[in-house]
Amino acid sequence: MPLSELPPAPQLVATLAVAFLAGLARGFSGFGSALIFIPLTSATLGPRLAAPLLMLVDNLTTLPLIPAAWRGADRGQVASLLGGAILGVPAGAWLLLQMDPVTLRWGVCLTAFAMLALLASGWRYHGRPALPLSMGVGATSGLLSGAAQLGGPPVVAYWLGGAIPAARVRANLMLFFAANGVISAATYLLGGLLNPGVLLLAALIAPIYALGVWGGARLFGLASEANFRRACFLLIAASALLGLPLWDR
Repeated sequence: MPLSELPPAPQLVATLAVAFLAGLARGFSGFGSALIFIPLTSATLGPRLAAPLLMLVDNLTTLPLIPAAWRGADRGQVASLLGGAILGVPAGAWLLLQMDPVTLRWGVCLTAFAMLALLASGWRYHGRPALPLSMGVGATSGLLSGAAQLGGPPVVAYWLGGAIPAARVRANLMLFFAANGVISAATYLLGGLLNPGVLLLAALIAPIYALGVWGGARLFGLASEANFRRACFLLIAASALLGLPLWDR
């Protein structure tokens, strides 16, 4: 695809800036990138481009983390959530393809606010993982991932509060998100959402996003985790607010 078919310069610069902020959030706390990237990029490029774009960029930049995650994860627990995600992702992608873009943007921003409230509340599931519940969480995550790549918070809340070592939780999350990304990629490809334009834009954005992730990880040691999480929450709230169609001219 020729460079002339890329988004106009102001939109491209805005997307690169948002990608850097989303990468910083991911580097700070390990979450929040989609909640920042999707609402704002949906406003500039549209949700049908924002979701596959983040899926490609995030999965490409986290590939080096997969071998360690495979070794450290409880693959049985991950598989039980993926059983639900396989059902949820296509349903979410169908919503992405069928819904009016403006209506979907309202849904994306309101979902971002809801996920922010869940994360900020500190609520976590404290029971033991059970197969029916795991599949339900996986299906919910898959639905949100397919529609807008916002499937992280339900899984984080489900695993983080249990009696699972932190290192195992992190490995579980990394492996689940990677496999969920493969399911999303296959679904988007079948749905016609992955095209040369998306691939070219992802190639341009990935280095900026990766730089943000690296910078966030480096800066994490300069301030308390609580302060960085507050900063992430503020960025998420601002992106969800600014991404509302309410501000369209």
